[in-house]
Amino acid sequence: MQEQIDHAIETIGSVLYGKERQIRQALTCLFAHGHLLIEDLPGMGKTTLAHALAQVLGLEYQRVQFTSDMLPADLLGVSVFDAASSDFRFHQGPVFTQLLLADEINRTTPKTQSALLEAMEEHQVTLEGATYPLPDPFFVIATQNPLSQYGTFPLPESQLDRFLMRIELGYPTHQAERELLTGGDVRSKISELPVCIDPNKLREIYMACEQVQASGSLLDYLQRLVRYTRETKGFAYGISPRGSLALLRSAKTWAFMHGRQYVVPEDLQTLLIPVFAHRLRSADDYAEHGGVALVQRLLAEVDVVG
Repeated sequence: MQEQIDHAIETIGSVLYGKERQIRQALTCLFAHGHLLIEDLPGMGKTTLAHALAQVLGLEYQRVQFTSDMLPADLLGVSVFDAASSDFRFHQGPVFTQLLLADEINRTTPKTQSALLEAMEEHQVTLEGATYPLPDPFFVIATQNPLSQYGTFPLPESQLDRFLMRIELGYPTHQAERELLTGGDVRSKISELPVCIDPNKLREIYMACEQVQASGSLLDYLQRLVRYTRETKGFAYGISPRGSLALLRSAKTWAFMHGRQYVVPEDLQTLLIPVFAHRLRSADDYAEHGGVALVQRLLAEVDVVG
């Protein structure tokens, strides 16, 4: 499985230049049964990453462009009266796929944003008293523009907490941008990428990640990190139990992807920013997240050994 994972990372890297760390984070999120939020400026490769992930994992893929006039039915689907059968028939929306790219999710209204909540948490959609299961696996990659940009609706805390990780892609290096400029059309290359991990192998990876061990001392360190956010001044609120479970699941998956059957403190530290930063806010600046600076405090002030 390690060879297949490395092959998948290398294959995605052939269309998303110089972003191996972000590709590993995205795969970690998927293998840990989570959803991914990518926050960055337009044109930084967010859509490329999502489409390439779907291609190399052999997943059915749908992209939805979120806009200010979008309605929940545009995402979930709608019941239409069928005159032939004298009954209503449900027409599935684009959410019924294995990998959904919710592009620029913070450009739509909170009502439509919340339509994703049940789908992300329960892997099902309930409309007009009927429940419709979503495909397995079901993975959401949502992108959002910086909140300083015009026409954005900040995601509420309940929605942010549904995302296992939030990452940024950032500007490419000089060499990566040169490869992009001379490499031709990236979109046509994505459709030609081989499937590196089929759905059956994906299920095996899920099970293997869950079996990775975390020692008592490792869990003690994790709990000290979480307790620090709850008891220290400067934090608007602390990490919830869902957040601590998210960090543990992510760390187990990260360890497995690096060939280990046990978690070490460095796994937690590596993933603190993508897993915790979007879940934290500064008490002094509640309107902004400030989560990265708060995570850096955790790394500096919480001892690995209690």
